[in-house]
Amino acid sequence: MFDIITIGSVTFDNFLEINAEKMFWDKVPSKRALVFPFGEKVEVLNMVQTVGGNSANASVTFARQGFKTACAAKIGKDLYGEFILKTLKNEKVNTKFIVLDSKLKTAYSTLLLSEGERTILGYHGASNYFNLKDLKLSDMKSKWWYVSLAGESYKIFNQLLDFAYKNNIAFAFNPSGYHLKNGRENILKNLSKISVLLLNEEEASFLAGISWKNEKEVFKKLDKLMPGILVVTRGNKGVIISDGNYIYRAGIFNEKKLVDRTGSGDAFGSGFISGLLHYKVNLNDLNKINPKYILEAIKLASANATSVVEHIGSQTGVLTFSDYKKQGRFKKLDIKLEKI
Repeated sequence: MFDIITIGSVTFDNFLEINAEKMFWDKVPSKRALVFPFGEKVEVLNMVQTVGGNSANASVTFARQGFKTACAAKIGKDLYGEFILKTLKNEKVNTKFIVLDSKLKTAYSTLLLSEGERTILGYHGASNYFNLKDLKLSDMKSKWWYVSLAGESYKIFNQLLDFAYKNNIAFAFNPSGYHLKNGRENILKNLSKISVLLLNEEEASFLAGISWKNEKEVFKKLDKLMPGILVVTRGNKGVIISDGNYIYRAGIFNEKKLVDRTGSGDAFGSGFISGLLHYKVNLNDLNKINPKYILEAIKLASANATSVVEHIGSQTGVLTFSDYKKQGRFKKLDIKLEKI
């Protein structure tokens, strides 16, 4: 049996490091935009090609952490698909649940890097059409599933969750923005079956239907609907986690150099679940969870995310458990506990 199976998107990522001018643009949250001259060439300073996508990113973390891991996804039967399979196999990720479709193209992203931030040109490709016909659920029994569904594949959420619930598979869920937008009410109705819910603060606010200015009310509502662990990441402000008994507020480790934020959320989420696996946290009785194990899981997750943003690509900096333990800079993290 696998320790964990990741289910969701896999992409071919092409990173282009550029030196582009920026301009103010009030139509986007960051208020900034890149400027390119129309009809002219733009110099690329560096190029890195790698594998991305939530399912692939998480699977590499779990494999490097020493867990028996499989990745379930849909890719095209093309050169990019071959590259993905070879890369994941080299990471010791089992690819038996990855479906090759000869009629669809592998999901592809071009990521423009500038000053540590990235603008993504994304093509969902085969990932968008991942469905139950691609999976034989009876062969996918595992201790854990880590699920993040891209595009229209969000429609298989209920069937996946029901199967996991009936078969005592712990269900870690990191919904895509598209899934939240199109399936918010359905997610809310099913929170009672989810073991760990992973969101950023904007997503948590949207799901709860409460402004993040009323952060306590956001947690109060979601905690009431789900018995599991709620993880809310806050970028460079750290993370807030609730296990139903305590609220954990953690900062972040300082990176040596911010190179690329791509995959930091996946690195944190999969790092946190890895911590729960390492310390054998029993989610069937949250009242008996030792807070020190949650603290350790937060440290591992934060370290993994920090290491990832120090490299180009979402997997290059992913830590092994041995590397994590050896690095002194990951020994201490500012974490505060509040009894609920």
